[in-house]
Amino acid sequence: MFRIRCIAFLLLLTPAVWPQDAIDIGNRLEPFVDHLLIDRMSCVTLQLANPQPMESVLQFDQPWEGRYCGYVTIFRDGAVVRMYYRGLPESKADGSDMETTCYAESADGIHFTRPNLGLYERNGTRENNIVLAEQAPFSHNFAPFLDERPGVPAEERFKALAGLSSTGLVGYVSGDGIHWKKIDEKPLITKGHFDSQNLAFWSLQEQCYVSYFRMSTPEGFRWVDRCTSPDFRTWTDPVVMDNGGVPQEHIYTNQTVPYFRAPHIYLAIAARFMPGRRAITTEEATRIGIEKDYAGDCSDCVLMSSRGGNHYDRTFMEGFIKPEIGPENWTSRTNYPARGLVQTGENELSMYVQHNYGQTTGYLKRYALRLDGFASVNAPYAGGELQSKPLRFQGSQLHLNFATSAAGSIRVELVGTNGEAIPGYRLEDAEEVIGNSTDRVVRWKSGGELPPVASQPVRLRFAMKDASLYAIQFK
Repeated sequence: MFRIRCIAFLLLLTPAVWPQDAIDIGNRLEPFVDHLLIDRMSCVTLQLANPQPMESVLQFDQPWEGRYCGYVTIFRDGAVVRMYYRGLPESKADGSDMETTCYAESADGIHFTRPNLGLYERNGTRENNIVLAEQAPFSHNFAPFLDERPGVPAEERFKALAGLSSTGLVGYVSGDGIHWKKIDEKPLITKGHFDSQNLAFWSLQEQCYVSYFRMSTPEGFRWVDRCTSPDFRTWTDPVVMDNGGVPQEHIYTNQTVPYFRAPHIYLAIAARFMPGRRAITTEEATRIGIEKDYAGDCSDCVLMSSRGGNHYDRTFMEGFIKPEIGPENWTSRTNYPARGLVQTGENELSMYVQHNYGQTTGYLKRYALRLDGFASVNAPYAGGELQSKPLRFQGSQLHLNFATSAAGSIRVELVGTNGEAIPGYRLEDAEEVIGNSTDRVVRWKSGGELPPVASQPVRLRFAMKDASLYAIQFK
């Protein structure tokens, strides 16, 4: 019956004249994190990836850190991977003087160390890695980023937002990522709840600064507002992010970043919070030493995406990084993702998740994916097809990030504006793409060069068997 349904659906893929409107992807990398490029699928599915748990990269075990460390930010700055996080050894009201902003760094995104900075005294000593303290409430959720706007002054190469609803979001700048100063005593953004990790970055896609921060819906859900700025000083009024019409959920931290290999796509590895959804018993809570207030909720990570504007795509409602085995992984506010994606190998991408929040064993753990491998179009052994929407492109070759089994394969056909396959680039002309690679050139009998279609759009037709397709790019 499955094979009959697939054959019937394939009839929908027969040649037909199609509209002249086409998506111009130029030579951009296009990972399959949404349905934008997909017109039709037959017996293939768009599936979320499963990041693999790796090692602990930092134990929050210093006296000024403790069980309530949180709101982690990680990004690469040339040869250095920088990490910032809140230090908080005891449960206090948001914005207490006990909170600090701590710093660690790494050469590879895997092994982090705490530099002894000597800037602020804690517990009778300055031998620590604190970069901000004694400025409550701004260490509660200090959220730095590397400003990649062309021409940014050297003394403002790093920027940050911090603050609560009582203060608004105050801006900070730094030339070295260690020594920080306020832009102004007055807040830059004033309309919002802000009781979370409030983010900003320079958008190459939109040519402005964008900020994503906490708001609450009329129904009481934690959710996300967004505003923009040409100069990081003057900001528009907030606009609520649209979630594409899916059921509303509590999103605690959104962690939106432009994907560094495809900066026109923003990826949000967000904390999905489930208040009142208790997963552990009173006895288990006592055994792991969690405070009563942190035993009755649970959370995981979800993947959202955006291509600019006030829209989040929620193609994937399933958990992206799910809680691991053990009651320590099912407490309130654990499993919160750090903000940031770091390439940690030629074909490897890493993200980071907090574990054991509210426990004396709190730590940050690394999770690994293949490069661009957030999601994929997957075909079974019986085979299936994907047809793209009309695309305009720049380049002379089509590159794939893909994987097949030993028995699997991918073949690609180019379909012209008349709805018919371009001669020499039909499925029967295509060489089978077999293997596992983050960058493989598609070839036909004539070679790997694309036809001289100039500005004419084409559709891509993928015939797949026991294969996964993660991303495409014309070069």
